[in-house]
Amino acid sequence: MTPITEVEGRRVALSNLEKVLYPETGFTKGELLHYYATSAAALLPHLRDRAVSFLRYPDGPEGQLFFTKNVPPGTPEWVTTAAVPRSSADSPARMVVVQDLPSLVWAANLVTEFHTHQWLVQSPEEADRLVFDLDPGAPATIVHCCEVALWLRERLAVDGIEAYPKTAGSKGLHVLAAVRGSSSEQTSEYAKALAVEAERAMPRLVVHRMTKSLRPGKVFVDWSQNAARKTTATPYTVRARRLPLVSAPVTWEEVADCRSPGQLEIHAEDMAPRLQDHGDLMEPLLDRRSAAPLP
Repeated sequence: MTPITEVEGRRVALSNLEKVLYPETGFTKGELLHYYATSAAALLPHLRDRAVSFLRYPDGPEGQLFFTKNVPPGTPEWVTTAAVPRSSADSPARMVVVQDLPSLVWAANLVTEFHTHQWLVQSPEEADRLVFDLDPGAPATIVHCCEVALWLRERLAVDGIEAYPKTAGSKGLHVLAAVRGSSSEQTSEYAKALAVEAERAMPRLVVHRMTKSLRPGKVFVDWSQNAARKTTATPYTVRARRLPLVSAPVTWEEVADCRSPGQLEIHAEDMAPRLQDHGDLMEPLLDRRSAAPLP
């Protein structure tokens, strides 16, 4: 029998809580749900008002992984959904918007990574976030991504844009900033220009094109996730990787001090003390008043 729990007055069905999702650590589905419930104060503001793509892995990272963009069958009627524009030739998609703790717990029970656009459902025509996904090609590692992230931080500051780093929760690093007054297309153009500039400044370290043959030993500065249709792993989501790693905000001091990949491997069980010590390091992204216009 599927247990039912009450979350802020909503009845939420939970299933297979003892199921081990990450065999190397014994991390269970129940522990995953506990992580999301206890991290909700930091996570929910970054999900709120954003359509969510789910990367589901119900049998763990070694099982089947599949993206769900449309509202999943069986979604409770109290979960918020929104019509999301697609290409001009297609009708809008209807996607989940995780607005509150009951919706977060319901979604976490699906066993999913949370991925969100760089715009709000109320204003899809305006990008409110700028993102760079720094992806190292072996033998490059996150240590090399940190070097590129520090360059991007300084370069963005020249344009009056303050950047914030987080781990990808896999092998790379994300650099985000709050922006205003531009479309996703304009934001993408700006991000591409900076990626090209980074490659010119650090030709032995950076590549701005996705071509796989160019990437070994370099950091691919992926600017394309600023496109309106693209989504990026939400801050604080647990990733479907070998270990229950979190896409975790980090300080610039941690980025500058990184000397080995393990220094920025942040597990789900690490987040409670980090949140207690730092709070939400990406909270400034939520204040639209501090968002900068693109030059």
